[in-house]
Amino acid sequence: MRCPKCGEFETRVLDSRPTDDGYAIRRRRECLKCGFRFTTYERFEIMPILVIKKDGRRERFDRNKILNGLLKACEKRAIALETLERLVSKIELELQQEGRLEVDSKHIGELVMNYLKNLDKVAYIRFASVYRDFRDIDEFFEELKSLKKFDNKEPHEGGNQE
Repeated sequence: MRCPKCGEFETRVLDSRPTDDGYAIRRRRECLKCGFRFTTYERFEIMPILVIKKDGRRERFDRNKILNGLLKACEKRAIALETLERLVSKIELELQQEGRLEVDSKHIGELVMNYLKNLDKVAYIRFASVYRDFRDIDEFFEELKSLKKFDNKEPHEGGNQE
């Protein structure tokens, strides 16, 4: 594993353990040249998933894109990075279990929104406003009304993490 600080290939593993969800191995490493410590994750890949974008292009599934979107939606919210990483792992596993080699980006966005809806309502609205590309305040208001109906119907599992 190459050191992200100096580029040296020689590193040693200081600690290795499974992640909370059990779908990855977290390794703490140290560069033998500069002493920099960093974390890597080893994940299994059942099959590569291709994402079909809105314009028809296909690109390889990238969990970091989902994580970055979640980080933006959850900015200044009391949600731990580990929680978001687990959410991304759940989404990735769900996509793999569906057994499709190609999946629409729309489907991935809907999965993210379903998980966010149960995790944090503010983050959900932030994500939805970008994902659904609200054109005016009426579309935004309709989404808020829909969320309010959902909130009144669903039991609070996990709830908001404020």
